[in-house]
Amino acid sequence: MIRFSSHGAAKQVTGSCHLIETERARVLIDCGLFQGGRELEEDNSDAFAFDPARIDAVLLTHAHLDHCGRLPLLRKRGFRGAILATDATRELTRLVLLDAAGLQEEQARRAERRAGRNGANATPPLYGITDALRCIDDFAAPLSYSERRAVAPGIHATFVNAGHILGSASVLLDIEDGDERLRVLFSGDIGNPGRPLLENPAPPPAAPDVVIMETTYGDRDHRSWQASVDELVQAVAITLQRGGNVIIPTFALERAQEVLYALYSGIRAGALPQRLPVFLDSPMAISATEIFLAHRGALRASFVEELTQHDPLRLLGLRMTRDTAASVAINQIRGGAVIMAGSGMATGGRVRHHLRHNLWHADNSIVFVGYAARGTPARQIIDGAQQIRLFGDDIVVRAQIHTINGFSAHAGRSELLAWLRRCGQPRRVLLVHGDYERGMQAFGALLDREGYAWQMPGAGEPILLGDRARQT
Repeated sequence: MIRFSSHGAAKQVTGSCHLIETERARVLIDCGLFQGGRELEEDNSDAFAFDPARIDAVLLTHAHLDHCGRLPLLRKRGFRGAILATDATRELTRLVLLDAAGLQEEQARRAERRAGRNGANATPPLYGITDALRCIDDFAAPLSYSERRAVAPGIHATFVNAGHILGSASVLLDIEDGDERLRVLFSGDIGNPGRPLLENPAPPPAAPDVVIMETTYGDRDHRSWQASVDELVQAVAITLQRGGNVIIPTFALERAQEVLYALYSGIRAGALPQRLPVFLDSPMAISATEIFLAHRGALRASFVEELTQHDPLRLLGLRMTRDTAASVAINQIRGGAVIMAGSGMATGGRVRHHLRHNLWHADNSIVFVGYAARGTPARQIIDGAQQIRLFGDDIVVRAQIHTINGFSAHAGRSELLAWLRRCGQPRRVLLVHGDYERGMQAFGALLDREGYAWQMPGAGEPILLGDRARQT
């Protein structure tokens, strides 16, 4: 019996965690944090619907927090298997988990002080820095793309370049369980092709029987890269003419590097000042950029060629601010600067301070360049909120708001379908990691027209795969 169940990103976008079980093995694909509104984030502390101690291995598709963020908690609750990922993913995951653990410890300390004043008990963090470090020790030797490796009894895995962020992978599983043989492909997050820094998503080395794929943008396509660059450059140029600042809530992994490249393109074309003041106000994004440039083998060949001549990510006016004092000083700037800071959904990080100081000025612009989950401040602003609560204050939204979806690291609707077509003719397609009311149902309707057999698993719903599934 080969069974699949989804314990995160089932009929929702966040918290990816998928389980493959046979009579001899149990393997997780990802173990991510739920991100969004308070109710969703409370799911992070719930007990796992499976026994972590019985999981043989975790196959990590990439280093985004909604795919790796509960790994320390998994270990804390009994997991002692190996974590397998590409080399770049392993490095980036270390960065992401240590940052997440540090934030949780800091939030717990603040909550403890408030609880002490009120005579209440504070909620402890999900995990701390020590838990994150122990989890990082569980990583096995990294996998290269196209390398086939035994990961559990009867299960071999091959990682394929997903083109989503540095080191990201789709995972092809060859599964043997008694007399059953099955090939299952997990898409991970599929990259948006045609971007300048990373190669396009690669097809699997063999046709799968079952495909389990993301549908984040199953209902729409993105604008082209060049159109998105032009839109960003125009938004920056117009804001500079008004004498305002540009705030870009930025994901540290990939998005920060792509936005820097886009600004470089605008400067090279003469549309932006040569020494445009750009602040990369994110210690994680700064470290991620260093990791990015150290893994040239994972980058697009044309970009690597550019790097041999000059570094497009080191703008003449770029200032990288790691320490808190330098970050605070940025808020004294009343106009003429581009400020990039995390988090991308404005759920935490330094960008919330910059929004507090800039959101209420009509001369400024806020530019969103990535996905914003429901319930996040970013989504509220994008959806037209008149005011946002930050640090206990209601901040009026007067700045110009721009949403540029062409920078998305996710494939759009047409690219998702093109990727699936390259997988041959799978017997079944299971849809995960999408907005149920929009992306998933819209993409399912498209699959109906294309003649695919598909379904959307519910949270924890056990689904039999392989020959025995057809017999029941």
